[in-house]
Amino acid sequence: MRYSLASLLANAVTGNRNWKPLWREPAPKPSYEVVIVGGGGHGLATAYYLAKQHGITNVAVVEKSYLGSGNVGRNTTIIRSNYLLPGNLPFYEWSMKLWEGLEQDLNYNAMVSQRGVLNVFHSDPQRDAYARRGNAMRLHGVDAELLDREQVRTLVPFVDFDNARFPVRGGLFQPRGGTARHDAVAWGYARGADSRGVDIIQNCEVTGIRIEDGRVKGVETARGFIGAKKVALSVAGNTSRVAALAGLRLPIESHSVQAFVTEAVKPVIDVVMTFGAGHFYISQSDKGGLVFGGDIEGYNSYAQRGNLPVIDDVCEGGMALMPAIGRLRILRTWGGLLDMTMDGSPIIDTTPVDGLYLNGGWCYGGFKATPAAGWCFAHLIARGEPHPYAAAYRLDRFARGAVIDEKGMGAQPNLH
Repeated sequence: MRYSLASLLANAVTGNRNWKPLWREPAPKPSYEVVIVGGGGHGLATAYYLAKQHGITNVAVVEKSYLGSGNVGRNTTIIRSNYLLPGNLPFYEWSMKLWEGLEQDLNYNAMVSQRGVLNVFHSDPQRDAYARRGNAMRLHGVDAELLDREQVRTLVPFVDFDNARFPVRGGLFQPRGGTARHDAVAWGYARGADSRGVDIIQNCEVTGIRIEDGRVKGVETARGFIGAKKVALSVAGNTSRVAALAGLRLPIESHSVQAFVTEAVKPVIDVVMTFGAGHFYISQSDKGGLVFGGDIEGYNSYAQRGNLPVIDDVCEGGMALMPAIGRLRILRTWGGLLDMTMDGSPIIDTTPVDGLYLNGGWCYGGFKATPAAGWCFAHLIARGEPHPYAAAYRLDRFARGAVIDEKGMGAQPNLH
């Protein structure tokens, strides 16, 4: 069923009894042309673009739990393309463009809200760094505005501009950035892929990857063996663990990251804002809660939860930037799993195993990359060569010394 005003009215007058499920619940077939491991945003987007752009519909997406139970439903929903380095800028800008047309493409309301992303700065050196990033963005055709103190005040008047330690001097603003509803993104891509013949198989954990003579043959699952000519891994924070089933050791560490939401309040912040003197980012949801987050936990973990020291650090950053949030109660917290690479940038590439493809290492950038990651991963699987936008995201770049160190932190995953 295609959603439209006519279909909405027709179902309204019939008691809403004729709405169909967004996707089927098929049993796994013995084999597929492509099996995608991971039913999150990236895996579902890859399946959708394989079917839509490349005509490959004999595809299965296998998910160990329910669809969208991983990072796609455990993030702060921010979308942006305000990057600095040539390896990242074209990719994330392509993702931004796909976000802008996503709802029309999927015929599904993903609640894309281009409210703008504001990065505030607190010193002259930081202003220079943001000016450099803004100039790099504009050279690549990405929108960027360097704002002074008073211009920032018009956007976020409630900020503590005269904080003795962190006075706000200005900000870098990307008007096209914003947020999207994470669950709706997963559901929209699932619906789009399913309508094109892709099988979405939930509660089907992959327990092994069968390899013969250096070539992948399929995956062992909790529901039996599923054969495949090609297997694509897109499993977010579990990348290292699943890749190990194929004998691969990756330059990736897994860390948990927490997010928080407060009680609902009247509209107070209509942009996404980040704190330049610490790792704190905040926006307001459609329900009125303030959604914010910060650093990853400082230890390796596969747990979808965090600890109190990071809660303290994140709230400290929030209070330094906008003290008013100290009056609000935090309703809930949740955790996602980030697969952190050595340089803080992702991997979309083939592997030493013939027919096995890898999409992982997204660090903090996974959700905002969802459309472009799916687009470029599908291109790699279908054509056997990297998409130009993802050409820098090669697995061997660490051995070649061609790292994409966006933050300039060196080979320290916990700092990216």
